[in-house]
Amino acid sequence: MRASVALVGSESLLGREIRDIVATSAAAFDLRLIAADEEKPGTLTRVGDEPSLIEGLGADSLSGARAVLLAGSPESNRKALELADPGAAIVDLTYAAEERPDARLRAPLVESQTESEIDGAQETAVHVIAHPAAIALALFLRRLQMHDPIRRSVIQVFAPASEHGTAGVEELQGQTVSLLSFKSLPHAVFDTQLSFNLLARYGQEAPVGLEDSELRIERHLATLLALPGEGEGAPIPSLRLVQAPVFHGYSFSAWVEFQENPGVEAIESGLAMDSIEVRGGESEPPTNVGNAGQGGIAVGGIAPDRNEPEACWFWLVADNLRLAAENAVAVVRQLL
Repeated sequence: MRASVALVGSESLLGREIRDIVATSAAAFDLRLIAADEEKPGTLTRVGDEPSLIEGLGADSLSGARAVLLAGSPESNRKALELADPGAAIVDLTYAAEERPDARLRAPLVESQTESEIDGAQETAVHVIAHPAAIALALFLRRLQMHDPIRRSVIQVFAPASEHGTAGVEELQGQTVSLLSFKSLPHAVFDTQLSFNLLARYGQEAPVGLEDSELRIERHLATLLALPGEGEGAPIPSLRLVQAPVFHGYSFSAWVEFQENPGVEAIESGLAMDSIEVRGGESEPPTNVGNAGQGGIAVGGIAPDRNEPEACWFWLVADNLRLAAENAVAVVRQLL
């Protein structure tokens, strides 16, 4: 009998990404769709080609689930944490359980093989999926460090509106339409104009500050860089998070100074691996739009710094929703 896994927030952007991965990767478990507060239970939908009914959030709908994926609203996630079976593993994509004493930060794409093995004592822990920007940067920096030790790095992180879920995407869309129609702007998420704009800070009434996200990325990245295994010891970069007027996908502009610069060709050769696509100098640099729906990260635009012989510039992109979802599904597979 196949194990059952409950997905709370099945209609959220993260929930739909998880459903897509499960439907296209022959997952060895059955996905039970659970409505978050803003979703309607009883709706008939699909997981791949199979019809599926969205259940209401309650003790009965979570009963018997070996794992519970949290991808819904803060209220629904808190309720699911209270109602989940004591023996069920929690896989949290929204940081709702990040402060719990039994929470463990997870990123299977970054973890070494020995580090990612789950023993019996860990099966009931809370597994918090690391911030997708931290996962992307940890993949990049650890891979560089493995071949060519890094002295220091400075990275600008450009965040998409979809990091705030459907509400963020709809607000950016609404602002764009309103600006072109000379109407007042919606501002519930960002509390300032994001459309046609770059933000170093949100408005004072924004429910979540940009600084809070920046600190979370830095905190998660420090943990991932310290994991044992290949690429261990990469120094934490200086980070600056900027809100970009894009719907999906992170972009990163990275300046990296090496102990000894090996040259662009050697860097490109050393970076390439299953979860890192490298675009050489003859190719166009990757874009967040072109990388939509792709796992891992894409790196390109690699160029030496004209003023610092031991440093190079890099351009990275990653689909934030896909990166978080594929790591969450990987954790579930390990647990089961």
